[in-house]
Amino acid sequence: MYLEKINKPNDIKRINKNHWYDLADEIREFLIESISETGGHLGANLGTVELTMALHLVLDLPTDKIIWDVGHQSYTHKILTGRRDGFSSLRKYGGIAGFPKTSESDCDAFNTGHSSTSISAGLGMAMARTMKGEDNTIVSVIGDGALTGGMAYEALNNAGRANTKFIIILNDNNMSISENVGGVSQYLDNIRTSEKYLELKEGVKDKLSNLNKGNDMIEKIKRAKRNLKSFVVPGMYFEEMGLTYLGPIDGHDINGMVKAFNEAKRIKTPVLVHVLTKKGKGYLPAERHPARFHGAVPFDIETGLPKNKKLKPDYTDVFSTVMCKMGERDPECVAITAAMPDGTGLKRFKSMYPDRFFDVGIAEEHAVTFAAGLAMGGLKPIVCVYSSFLQRAFDQIIHDVCIQNLHVIFAIDRAGLVGSDGETHQGIFDLSYLSAIPNMCVMAPKNKWELSDMIKFAFKYEGPIAIRYPRGTAYDGLSEFRAPIEYGQAEWINKESGICLIAVGSMVKTAVEVREKLKAAGKEVSILNARFVNPIDKELIKEAVKSHSHIVTMEENVLSGGFCERVSSFLVEEGLFVNYTPIAIPDMYVEHGNVDFLKKEIGMDADSIFERIMKDQEGLG
Repeated sequence: MYLEKINKPNDIKRINKNHWYDLADEIREFLIESISETGGHLGANLGTVELTMALHLVLDLPTDKIIWDVGHQSYTHKILTGRRDGFSSLRKYGGIAGFPKTSESDCDAFNTGHSSTSISAGLGMAMARTMKGEDNTIVSVIGDGALTGGMAYEALNNAGRANTKFIIILNDNNMSISENVGGVSQYLDNIRTSEKYLELKEGVKDKLSNLNKGNDMIEKIKRAKRNLKSFVVPGMYFEEMGLTYLGPIDGHDINGMVKAFNEAKRIKTPVLVHVLTKKGKGYLPAERHPARFHGAVPFDIETGLPKNKKLKPDYTDVFSTVMCKMGERDPECVAITAAMPDGTGLKRFKSMYPDRFFDVGIAEEHAVTFAAGLAMGGLKPIVCVYSSFLQRAFDQIIHDVCIQNLHVIFAIDRAGLVGSDGETHQGIFDLSYLSAIPNMCVMAPKNKWELSDMIKFAFKYEGPIAIRYPRGTAYDGLSEFRAPIEYGQAEWINKESGICLIAVGSMVKTAVEVREKLKAAGKEVSILNARFVNPIDKELIKEAVKSHSHIVTMEENVLSGGFCERVSSFLVEEGLFVNYTPIAIPDMYVEHGNVDFLKKEIGMDADSIFERIMKDQEGLG
């Protein structure tokens, strides 16, 4: 009823305040029904319905700007800016994205997807606005979990010294603050943010500035005020950084937040508004199991259970099982995650070996250097992380791990195309940036058994080593090919002549499909499982060139700097001339969509590869 009246930005302001909560209920119902069909980030969005509504009631979009940290909680924002009808295509190719996207709407102020970036971006936009003489409102929304990321503190430190209007909303769905502290804090906020108080504060400051030793008096008053506030204001930490702190505020009280946000708009310097929300609010299964509904697959609304049961283990499941075995066999085995024990498969390891499990929060840079310290202390740390998130720790991998040649293992999940989360989450750069680092050994398994063997090899190896594996069901084909893992050595799967498919990791399965098509076309085809990307197996590549007229390399990584380029450079260096076809992801950002569909779109599926090889074969004739 009320949701139907929201068709464009600022339409919410036409809803009578007596019906705000009716609208909130309708939004929740819409989100549950929609995401139960498409999948998506449900828990975070259910928790921020009222918060988002309050922001839209106070702000004038798109003139004012909201920067959502990570952005997976922006669904209500998308609904309130007229994109409700697009939710049937949520995270599908060509449909609306699961994260803010400036190309999708001028109400999406900044593209996000990774954590802890919103304060930096918002502060930059606020400074640009001030320097241009404009007066719109800039708001960054960041969750308490994202505050574990060091970048957020770097930005807060900078914001505290910035002489510009800027609002930070801390969406806290985890911390517990007692009622009496909250009540005192709210009372102080009402005093400190009232117009009379602000006018008095500025007036006294101006008067004292004109007196001899007036600045000294101002500093003494500030120090006395800070000492007093430290006893009663819960946000003193932020105040000490130079931010005005307001809160904590009930994140489901629309009226209270509207009042607080309007008060924050009057403050001429950076202000942090602390809002308490409940993740998954309004849907009992999401409230009880917030982790499960962080990134939900399509589910049954009544039970909250997935509609499609997982019939086979995925690579994360295989990794989880092997890690538990390694923990039993090797007391020096320790595991590190950056706030993703469930997503990376470490939940069981944590339960079995709590003293050897470390969750460092959303802090990938720290995770890597922390692992370096553990390795220097004689342990065998394994950093378990998604491919796209490991990008954040590139310097630490070089500076703290590889220069010292420390035995740190990187278990890189979600490598290659991951699908619905889009550009910010596709793990298509790791082979390039890891292979460029001296001392770093890089591997990729062809199937679930090889992943197990590679993990065991990694714990015996001495030095930095990375294993990258894809999202999704673990390939169980080629079980008869399980040659022992030896450093830098590839593995023949089929050995004929004519065309040689040299495939990396997940592309071995595709190579098997391509080979079947080529054989049906009358071609002789070999498959070489690369196993290692750094170092490449130069001897077997030489052997392949000598016995085949056409070499095809295949990897689920961008072309630049990846396996294909490494092989190409080697062929040139050795003066090996052969018909060569590199199959890799084009040097581009791949948008959201079903993985199989995306592969077809960019020419990485078996049919497309077959057609390209056949076309190149025609050139030989």
